[in-house]
Amino acid sequence: MVRVNAELIWKSPHFFNPINERELDLRGNKIPLIENLGATEDQFDTLDLSDNEIVKLDNLPYLNRLGTLIINNNRITRINPNIAQFLPKLHTLILTNNRIVNLVEIDPLVSLPNLHILSLLDNNVTKKPNYRLYVIHRLKSLLVLDFKKIKTKERLEAKNLFASKEAIEEVQKVPVKTSPPVETPNVTEATEEQLTPKVVAPTPEQIIAIKAAIVNSQTLEEVARLEKALKSGQLPEDLKGLTDNMVLDNVAEKHGDMFHDGKGQADDESNDTQEQRSTDSTPMEQE
Repeated sequence: MVRVNAELIWKSPHFFNPINERELDLRGNKIPLIENLGATEDQFDTLDLSDNEIVKLDNLPYLNRLGTLIINNNRITRINPNIAQFLPKLHTLILTNNRIVNLVEIDPLVSLPNLHILSLLDNNVTKKPNYRLYVIHRLKSLLVLDFKKIKTKERLEAKNLFASKEAIEEVQKVPVKTSPPVETPNVTEATEEQLTPKVVAPTPEQIIAIKAAIVNSQTLEEVARLEKALKSGQLPEDLKGLTDNMVLDNVAEKHGDMFHDGKGQADDESNDTQEQRSTDSTPMEQE
Protein backbone atom coordinates (compact mmCIF):
# COMPACT_ATOMS: atom_id res chain seq x y z
CA MET A 1 0.00 0.00 0.00
CA VAL A 2 1.08 3.57 -0.72
CA ARG A 3 0.29 6.55 1.46
CA VAL A 4 -0.54 9.85 -0.19
CA ASN A 5 2.03 12.50 0.65
CA ALA A 6 3.68 15.49 -0.98
CA GLU A 7 6.42 13.36 -2.55
CA LEU A 8 3.93 11.01 -4.23
CA ILE A 9 1.80 13.92 -5.44
CA TRP A 10 4.61 15.75 -7.16
CA LYS A 11 6.23 12.61 -8.58
CA SER A 12 2.93 11.49 -10.11
CA PRO A 13 1.93 12.55 -13.63
CA HIS A 14 0.31 15.97 -13.83
CA PHE A 15 -0.60 17.52 -17.16
CA PHE A 16 -3.19 19.44 -19.15
CA ASN A 17 -5.88 17.01 -20.25
CA PRO A 18 -7.79 17.15 -23.58
CA ILE A 19 -10.22 19.77 -22.25
CA ASN A 20 -7.29 21.94 -21.16
CA GLU A 21 -7.73 21.31 -17.44
CA ARG A 22 -4.79 20.71 -15.15
CA GLU A 23 -5.00 17.06 -14.02
CA LEU A 24 -3.23 15.01 -11.34
CA ASP A 25 -2.97 11.27 -11.97
CA LEU A 26 -2.75 9.10 -8.84
CA ARG A 27 -4.06 5.91 -10.45
CA GLY A 28 -3.00 2.41 -9.49
CA ASN A 29 -0.98 3.10 -6.35
CA LYS A 30 -2.98 0.82 -3.99
CA ILE A 31 -3.88 3.89 -1.94
CA PRO A 32 -6.06 2.76 1.02
CA LEU A 33 -7.48 6.16 2.01
CA ILE A 34 -7.63 9.79 0.98
CA GLU A 35 -5.17 11.93 2.91
CA ASN A 36 -2.74 14.83 2.58
CA LEU A 37 -4.38 16.18 -0.58
CA GLY A 38 -3.72 19.64 0.81
CA ALA A 39 -0.22 19.14 -0.58
CA THR A 40 -1.69 19.71 -4.04
CA GLU A 41 -2.08 23.37 -3.00
CA ASP A 42 -5.37 23.40 -4.91
CA GLN A 43 -3.58 23.59 -8.25
CA PHE A 44 -5.62 20.99 -10.12
CA ASP A 45 -8.97 21.02 -11.90
CA THR A 46 -9.15 17.21 -12.20
CA LEU A 47 -8.01 14.52 -9.76
CA ASP A 48 -7.84 10.87 -10.83
CA LEU A 49 -7.73 8.33 -7.98
CA SER A 50 -8.87 5.31 -9.98
CA ASP A 51 -7.62 1.75 -9.48
CA ASN A 52 -6.79 2.10 -5.79
CA GLU A 53 -8.23 0.59 -2.59
CA ILE A 54 -10.09 3.56 -1.12
CA VAL A 55 -13.04 2.63 1.09
CA LYS A 56 -14.53 6.04 1.99
CA LEU A 57 -14.89 9.26 0.04
CA ASP A 58 -13.92 11.53 2.91
CA ASN A 59 -10.97 13.22 4.62
CA LEU A 60 -10.85 15.82 1.88
CA PRO A 61 -9.21 19.22 2.32
CA TYR A 62 -10.80 22.37 1.00
CA LEU A 63 -10.18 22.31 -2.77
CA ASN A 64 -11.98 25.25 -4.28
CA ARG A 65 -10.56 24.66 -7.77
CA LEU A 66 -11.34 20.95 -8.13
CA GLY A 67 -14.17 20.35 -10.61
CA THR A 68 -13.73 16.68 -11.62
CA LEU A 69 -13.06 13.74 -9.31
CA ILE A 70 -12.50 10.37 -10.98
CA ILE A 71 -12.39 7.50 -8.53
CA ASN A 72 -13.23 4.35 -10.51
CA ASN A 73 -12.38 0.82 -9.41
CA ASN A 74 -12.06 1.33 -5.69
CA ARG A 75 -13.98 -0.02 -2.68
CA ILE A 76 -16.00 3.01 -1.73
CA THR A 77 -19.06 2.28 0.40
CA ARG A 78 -19.67 5.70 2.00
CA ILE A 79 -19.50 9.38 1.09
CA ASN A 80 -18.82 12.17 3.55
CA PRO A 81 -22.15 13.96 4.27
CA ASN A 82 -20.27 17.28 4.26
CA ILE A 83 -18.53 16.75 0.94
CA ALA A 84 -19.86 20.05 -0.45
CA GLN A 85 -17.98 22.00 2.22
CA PHE A 86 -14.68 20.73 0.82
CA LEU A 87 -15.47 20.53 -2.90
CA PRO A 88 -17.84 23.44 -3.57
CA LYS A 89 -17.20 23.54 -7.34
CA LEU A 90 -17.30 19.81 -8.05
CA HIS A 91 -19.32 19.27 -11.24
CA THR A 92 -18.22 15.74 -12.30
CA LEU A 93 -17.98 12.69 -10.05
CA ILE A 94 -17.14 9.29 -11.54
CA LEU A 95 -17.66 6.43 -9.09
CA THR A 96 -17.87 3.52 -11.52
CA ASN A 97 -17.19 0.07 -10.06
CA ASN A 98 -17.30 0.71 -6.34
CA ARG A 99 -19.35 -0.80 -3.50
CA ILE A 100 -22.21 1.61 -2.92
CA VAL A 101 -25.25 -0.50 -2.05
CA ASN A 102 -28.07 1.63 -0.65
CA LEU A 103 -29.81 4.70 -2.03
CA VAL A 104 -29.32 6.63 1.20
CA GLU A 105 -25.56 6.47 0.58
CA ILE A 106 -26.08 8.76 -2.41
CA ASP A 107 -27.84 11.45 -0.38
CA PRO A 108 -24.64 13.28 0.66
CA LEU A 109 -24.28 14.33 -2.98
CA VAL A 110 -27.46 16.40 -2.66
CA SER A 111 -25.36 19.12 -1.05
CA LEU A 112 -23.23 19.59 -4.19
CA PRO A 113 -24.93 22.52 -5.97
CA ASN A 114 -22.93 22.22 -9.20
CA LEU A 115 -22.90 18.46 -9.70
CA HIS A 116 -23.85 17.89 -13.35
CA ILE A 117 -22.28 14.53 -14.22
CA LEU A 118 -22.40 11.40 -12.05
CA SER A 119 -21.57 7.77 -12.77
CA LEU A 120 -22.49 4.95 -10.39
CA LEU A 121 -22.24 2.15 -12.93
CA ASP A 122 -21.19 -1.24 -11.56
CA ASN A 123 -22.33 -0.42 -8.02
CA ASN A 124 -24.98 -2.62 -6.43
CA VAL A 125 -27.13 0.45 -5.79
CA THR A 126 -27.99 0.52 -9.50
CA LYS A 127 -29.97 -2.71 -8.96
CA LYS A 128 -32.42 -0.94 -6.65
CA PRO A 129 -35.96 -0.47 -7.96
CA ASN A 130 -36.39 3.01 -9.48
CA TYR A 131 -32.70 3.76 -8.84
CA ARG A 132 -32.36 6.15 -11.76
CA LEU A 133 -35.54 8.07 -10.97
CA TYR A 134 -34.52 8.32 -7.33
CA VAL A 135 -31.14 9.85 -8.19
CA ILE A 136 -32.73 12.25 -10.67
CA HIS A 137 -35.24 13.36 -8.06
CA ARG A 138 -32.65 13.85 -5.32
CA LEU A 139 -29.92 15.55 -7.37
CA LYS A 140 -31.72 18.47 -8.98
CA SER A 141 -28.67 19.91 -10.75
CA LEU A 142 -27.72 16.62 -12.43
CA LEU A 143 -27.64 16.63 -16.24
CA VAL A 144 -26.02 13.25 -17.02
CA LEU A 145 -26.38 10.05 -15.00
CA ASP A 146 -24.34 6.96 -15.85
CA PHE A 147 -23.31 8.61 -19.12
CA LYS A 148 -26.94 9.02 -20.23
CA LYS A 149 -28.46 12.45 -20.56
CA ILE A 150 -31.41 13.04 -18.26
CA LYS A 151 -34.57 13.73 -20.20
CA THR A 152 -37.41 16.07 -19.23
CA LYS A 153 -39.77 13.10 -19.28
CA GLU A 154 -37.63 11.37 -16.66
CA ARG A 155 -37.64 14.44 -14.42
CA LEU A 156 -41.43 14.57 -14.52
CA GLU A 157 -41.70 10.85 -13.85
CA ALA A 158 -39.31 11.12 -10.90
CA LYS A 159 -41.21 14.08 -9.51
CA ASN A 160 -44.52 12.23 -9.66
CA LEU A 161 -43.10 8.99 -8.27
CA PHE A 162 -41.46 10.64 -5.28
CA ALA A 163 -44.02 13.33 -4.61
CA SER A 164 -44.29 12.31 -0.98
CA LYS A 165 -41.70 11.75 1.73
CA GLU A 166 -43.22 8.34 2.38
CA ALA A 167 -42.49 7.23 -1.20
CA ILE A 168 -38.83 8.21 -0.80
CA GLU A 169 -38.50 6.38 2.50
CA GLU A 170 -40.21 3.32 1.08
CA VAL A 171 -37.76 2.93 -1.82
CA GLN A 172 -34.82 3.49 0.51
CA LYS A 173 -35.84 0.48 2.57
CA VAL A 174 -35.99 -2.00 -0.30
CA PRO A 175 -33.01 -4.35 -0.03
CA VAL A 176 -30.85 -5.07 -3.03
CA LYS A 177 -31.60 -8.43 -4.59
CA THR A 178 -28.47 -10.50 -4.58
CA SER A 179 -27.96 -14.04 -5.75
CA PRO A 180 -27.56 -16.61 -2.97
CA PRO A 181 -24.06 -17.96 -2.59
CA VAL A 182 -23.42 -21.10 -4.57
CA GLU A 183 -22.47 -23.99 -2.35
CA THR A 184 -19.78 -26.26 -3.68
CA PRO A 185 -20.85 -29.87 -3.20
CA ASN A 186 -18.51 -32.18 -1.32
CA VAL A 187 -16.82 -34.46 -3.76
CA THR A 188 -15.49 -37.76 -2.47
CA GLU A 189 -12.24 -39.19 -3.67
CA ALA A 190 -14.12 -41.89 -5.54
CA THR A 191 -16.25 -39.29 -7.29
CA GLU A 192 -13.17 -37.26 -8.17
CA GLU A 193 -11.64 -40.34 -9.72
CA GLN A 194 -14.79 -40.85 -11.75
CA LEU A 195 -14.76 -37.24 -12.91
CA THR A 196 -11.07 -37.30 -13.77
CA PRO A 197 -10.49 -38.54 -17.31
CA LYS A 198 -8.39 -41.68 -17.34
CA VAL A 199 -5.11 -41.38 -19.15
CA VAL A 200 -2.98 -44.32 -20.23
CA ALA A 201 0.47 -44.38 -21.72
CA PRO A 202 0.52 -45.38 -25.39
CA THR A 203 2.21 -48.57 -26.47
CA PRO A 204 4.89 -48.48 -29.18
CA GLU A 205 2.28 -49.69 -31.66
CA GLN A 206 -0.06 -46.88 -30.66
CA ILE A 207 2.72 -44.34 -31.06
CA ILE A 208 3.22 -45.60 -34.59
CA ALA A 209 -0.53 -45.41 -35.13
CA ILE A 210 -0.65 -41.80 -33.86
CA LYS A 211 2.13 -40.84 -36.25
CA ALA A 212 0.22 -42.50 -39.08
CA ALA A 213 -2.93 -40.65 -38.06
CA ILE A 214 -1.03 -37.34 -38.12
CA VAL A 215 0.03 -38.00 -41.70
CA ASN A 216 -3.55 -38.90 -42.70
CA SER A 217 -5.28 -36.11 -40.74
CA GLN A 218 -7.67 -33.89 -42.68
CA THR A 219 -7.63 -30.83 -40.38
CA LEU A 220 -4.99 -28.82 -38.53
CA GLU A 221 -6.96 -29.26 -35.31
CA GLU A 222 -6.69 -33.02 -35.50
CA VAL A 223 -2.96 -32.78 -36.27
CA ALA A 224 -2.39 -30.55 -33.24
CA ARG A 225 -4.42 -32.87 -31.03
CA LEU A 226 -2.50 -35.96 -32.10
CA GLU A 227 0.86 -34.22 -31.83
CA LYS A 228 -0.01 -33.19 -28.27
CA ALA A 229 -0.78 -36.79 -27.35
CA LEU A 230 2.46 -37.91 -28.97
CA LYS A 231 4.60 -35.32 -27.16
CA SER A 232 2.97 -35.86 -23.77
CA GLY A 233 3.54 -39.60 -23.89
CA GLN A 234 0.01 -40.13 -22.63
CA LEU A 235 -2.97 -41.39 -24.52
CA PRO A 236 -6.46 -40.14 -23.52
CA GLU A 237 -9.26 -42.70 -23.55
CA ASP A 238 -11.00 -41.02 -26.48
CA LEU A 239 -7.90 -41.52 -28.64
CA LYS A 240 -7.36 -45.09 -27.53
CA GLY A 241 -10.26 -46.46 -29.54
CA LEU A 242 -9.08 -44.62 -32.62
CA THR A 243 -5.52 -45.87 -32.36
CA ASP A 244 -6.61 -49.40 -31.47
CA ASN A 245 -8.17 -49.68 -34.92
CA MET A 246 -4.99 -48.39 -36.46
CA VAL A 247 -2.96 -50.87 -34.39
CA LEU A 248 -5.16 -53.71 -35.61
CA ASP A 249 -4.63 -52.59 -39.17
CA ASN A 250 -0.89 -52.42 -38.60
CA VAL A 251 -0.90 -55.84 -36.95
CA ALA A 252 -2.94 -57.29 -39.76
CA GLU A 253 -0.55 -55.76 -42.23
CA LYS A 254 2.43 -57.18 -40.36
CA HIS A 255 0.78 -60.60 -40.17
CA GLY A 256 0.05 -60.42 -43.84
CA ASP A 257 3.69 -59.67 -44.55
CA MET A 258 4.74 -62.52 -42.33
CA PHE A 259 2.26 -64.79 -44.09
CA HIS A 260 3.57 -63.83 -47.49
CA ASP A 261 7.16 -64.10 -46.27
CA GLY A 262 6.45 -67.52 -44.77
CA LYS A 263 4.79 -68.73 -47.94
CA GLY A 264 7.71 -67.60 -49.97
CA GLN A 265 10.09 -69.26 -47.58
CA ALA A 266 8.07 -72.53 -47.75
CA ASP A 267 8.13 -72.42 -51.53
CA ASP A 268 11.86 -71.92 -51.48
CA GLU A 269 12.30 -74.82 -49.08
CA SER A 270 10.08 -77.01 -51.27
CA ASN A 271 12.14 -76.17 -54.33
CA ASP A 272 15.36 -76.83 -52.46
CA THR A 273 14.04 -80.22 -51.33
CA GLN A 274 13.02 -81.15 -54.83
CA GLU A 275 16.39 -80.13 -56.18
CA GLN A 276 18.14 -82.11 -53.44
CA ARG A 277 16.05 -85.17 -54.24
CA SER A 278 16.84 -84.73 -57.88
CA THR A 279 20.53 -84.56 -57.08
CA ASP A 280 20.40 -87.55 -54.80
CA SER A 281 18.61 -89.60 -57.43
CA THR A 282 21.13 -88.88 -60.17
CA PRO A 283 23.89 -91.28 -59.00
CA MET A 284 21.40 -94.12 -58.59
CA GLU A 285 20.13 -93.66 -62.09
CA GLN A 286 23.72 -93.62 -63.39
CA GLU A 287 24.49 -96.84 -61.61
